[in-house]
Amino acid sequence: MTNKERMLNSQLYVANDPELRKDFKHGRVLTRLFNNTTEEQMTYQKELLKKLFGKVGEHVHVEPPFHTDYGLNTTIGENFYANYDCIFIDVGKITIGNNVMFGPRVGLYTAGHPIDATVRVEGYEYGYPITIGNNVWIGGNVVVNPGVTIGNNVVVGSGSIVTHDIPDNVIAVGNPCHILREINNDDKKKWETQKQAYITEMNAE
Repeated sequence: MTNKERMLNSQLYVANDPELRKDFKHGRVLTRLFNNTTEEQMTYQKELLKKLFGKVGEHVHVEPPFHTDYGLNTTIGENFYANYDCIFIDVGKITIGNNVMFGPRVGLYTAGHPIDATVRVEGYEYGYPITIGNNVWIGGNVVVNPGVTIGNNVVVGSGSIVTHDIPDNVIAVGNPCHILREINNDDKKKWETQKQAYITEMNAE
């Protein structure tokens, strides 16, 4: 089994490997090109993102600057938005669903290093996948740790450190991140009412 195969299968691997160095350079070149674009180059930005990520939906917007290790190990669904300074460390697979929003400086960190210092300094690493469901909003400065799955219809409060899986239909906050409460029909009624008030006001002008 190659180091790349071991990396993507959550096994111990060595990053100083010709195949991985090639993939890493591919990611660095594309992120550098992307981060040097301007707001007038949105079509070019999308072209670069399609080359960078393993798979990406048509309606995706990432605000530069953005940083990643490989990009190739990240899959993103439709209708995705990431604000400034997001970081995807994708030595493990990152899977992001549809209708997902990231605040600024969200970090998805799949990488890990051995606790034992002797093994760690010899260059061994590992990575556990991160999975994010559909209809998820992650606030600014959130860190998602290796191996975490965030369910569908979840809101994660800003500054949270997500160390364990988060189930569907909840608001989660804190360090370590924990469930604050379930999202319920009262939330739906509140925001539908405010939306209708907005529509009424705009139509009256």
